[in-house]
Amino acid sequence: MIRNVIGECPICQSDLNVTRLKCSNCNTEISGEFQLSKFSYLSKEHLYFIEVFIKNKGNIKQIEKELGISYPTVKRNLDEVIVSLGYEVSNEEKANKEEIFRRLENGEITASEAVKLMR
Repeated sequence: MIRNVIGECPICQSDLNVTRLKCSNCNTEISGEFQLSKFSYLSKEHLYFIEVFIKNKGNIKQIEKELGISYPTVKRNLDEVIVSLGYEVSNEEKANKEEIFRRLENGEITASEAVKLMR
């Protein structure tokens, strides 16, 4: 049975390092300390979102349809993945989104207007 490598210690939640690699063909083993990729530290949900995002070539409408979620939820998930990978979502962009959501909640703009403003 093949298992996915976990990137986080189940006891203390610190990052894990790989210490042994083995070739499944010739049984060669290599020992040492190897870091996992940034993607190994993402949650299963974030990895699935990335898979759907790539499969749909970043087309938000298709992602919305496939996952059954709204445009703001797609954008929020994308922001979460960006932060989880160690990058920042610009505060200006974040403030702009929050203002658009506030206006939408207050009925100042329609959902379609909000979508246009987000783009």
